[in-house]
Amino acid sequence: MAGFRTRIAPTPSGYLHAGNALDFLLAHTLARESGGTVLLRIDDLDAGRARPAYVQDIFDSLHWLGIAWDEGPRDPVDFSSNWSQAGRLEPAHEMLWQLREMGALFACTCSRKQLTTCACRDAGLPFDVADTVWRLRVPRPCPVSIKGLFSGTVAVDLGNEMPDPVLRQRNGLPSYQLVSLADDLRFGIDTIVRGADLLPSTACQLHMAGLLCAGGFLNARFLHHPLLTDERGRKLSKSEGASSLRSMRMAGASSATLQREAAEMLARLRAQGL
Repeated sequence: MAGFRTRIAPTPSGYLHAGNALDFLLAHTLARESGGTVLLRIDDLDAGRARPAYVQDIFDSLHWLGIAWDEGPRDPVDFSSNWSQAGRLEPAHEMLWQLREMGALFACTCSRKQLTTCACRDAGLPFDVADTVWRLRVPRPCPVSIKGLFSGTVAVDLGNEMPDPVLRQRNGLPSYQLVSLADDLRFGIDTIVRGADLLPSTACQLHMAGLLCAGGFLNARFLHHPLLTDERGRKLSKSEGASSLRSMRMAGASSATLQREAAEMLARLRAQGL
């Protein structure tokens, strides 16, 4: 398996933490070992949470970790001018219309609290009414096979793990699930490193790729790695706490420990055949 084409895809919604670092280091190592390439893709679709300081933190953190990418923005100015997701949403909108035309979507006006009793799926509501989202009509059950990087496939029931996800938000923008798929197709990504918590997202994107006959993504290989947790066993979150890479840099810490942890994790994942 030579020449991996992978991506590092941080979101500028907070200061990056040690868990993000391990994810990036795994992807970078796999690409370099295979003689492949790394794309830096900053996922800024949620513009309301993005901040210039968080964008700068992405570049500072990658340099501190010793990660060099082959494609993508060189710095915050280049990102803002040429690489923001806002400038490449047309393919995702086209996918929305394709899915709508084939009857794979339904309109929904439910709030989060109303979802447990949602009747929109079979109500035939109009799509172009204000304050309406478009949801993917996921069959029950909906088994999806995911190709592991070091092993065979794993099956995920999308209907159970992520029933009827939103693909078009109330503001008219496509959701993360669709934009991520569109970007991976656009940039020809064939190897994706993600936390284990994103296994349902992978299943969702593969299901959509199948509906859209997007063969490139259907042939991608995935590595879903364990998440780092805090002292209470909770998933790390972006913050200015001790686990943030910014705090580590400001304290004069070296990235060697994180690099060693990433190497050890990769060796375990290979041995486990994940």
